[in-house]
Amino acid sequence: KAEDGAPPPRSTALPILAMASAASTAAGSLKGAILGLGNPLLDISAETTMDTVTKYGLKMGDAALAEDKHLPLYSELVEKHDVKYIAGGATQNSIRVAQWKVGEAGATAFVGCVGKDDFGAKLREAATADGVQVLYREDEEKPTGTCAVLVVDKERSLCANLAAANEYKVEHFNSEPVQAALAAARIVYSAGFHLTVSPEAMELAGKHCVAEGKTFAMNLSAPFLCSFFKDQMHRVLPYATLVFGNETEAEAYAEANGLASKAVADVAKHIAALPLASGASARVVCITQGVDPVVVAHDGTVEEFAVPTVPAEEIVDLNGAGDAFVGGYLAALAQGKSIPECVTCGNDAASHIIRVSGCVVPTSE
Repeated sequence: KAEDGAPPPRSTALPILAMASAASTAAGSLKGAILGLGNPLLDISAETTMDTVTKYGLKMGDAALAEDKHLPLYSELVEKHDVKYIAGGATQNSIRVAQWKVGEAGATAFVGCVGKDDFGAKLREAATADGVQVLYREDEEKPTGTCAVLVVDKERSLCANLAAANEYKVEHFNSEPVQAALAAARIVYSAGFHLTVSPEAMELAGKHCVAEGKTFAMNLSAPFLCSFFKDQMHRVLPYATLVFGNETEAEAYAEANGLASKAVADVAKHIAALPLASGASARVVCITQGVDPVVVAHDGTVEEFAVPTVPAEEIVDLNGAGDAFVGGYLAALAQGKSIPECVTCGNDAASHIIRVSGCVVPTSE
């Protein structure tokens, strides 16, 4: 993905979705405007071969939750490859990118669970250095979660060992510091991966957003979530007025829910038209397709936005590209921008991330 230099099909405003964020912008500050709820993980990234990918039953361009058979993978990567440790977790990635794109210290906050260990401290340090207000629950028993990132020919396969991230509790979400961050936020974002951990917290966040006229955004995140966690997904979707995904997730959603068509535009339009919680504004659905156009469905219409090509020699790997798109989009939305402007900002953020290893944002000067 790269900066969208092509003219949009037509000017499309976000009058309802951007209402709260536009008011915040008018007030001159975006402090605390975007809140993330998700699974903080430390990425263990390595360039490897398809032999390793197939050995552990993984797929390129996909994400999986670690089972017992996957556990040796983490030590194998460390022992046999030149690994990089990168602050990760899909929602946390998007929040860090949004923070970079907004540029105002403290514009974002993130909630999740880590272990009381060195990896957890490193995640806190990295997110804080990026300007994010970190509100971790620290688990006394489980270690900080990790994600194996297998890079083959610039594409990636992810395998997440949630560990402490799986120990997030609603009690922490209801704590005073988190509730204060929730009250301050104009946009709350949670990637679909948190559906395996605490759909209860996601639902509480969604209910708050609907009641207060805010934006609750979520992500399809992975094909397995659309299939095996579709009940949890549909429990949360009524509160989501902004939904992200990619083309493989859209196809998986269509398959799991018996849609007549698996075409991205049709799936996006279907999700946009799903029932909303009482009082929720109209839903926008944004599906990325790699180098192919971004598909956006809203108000019964479907639009496509071109994605200019990034030269192949400039691409390092695709890990974090989708997360970066979301972060850029949310940053623009928080500033009251239109759909075309939000997509452009998302593409711009993704174009930076694919030029570096992992989801690493530029450091402040």
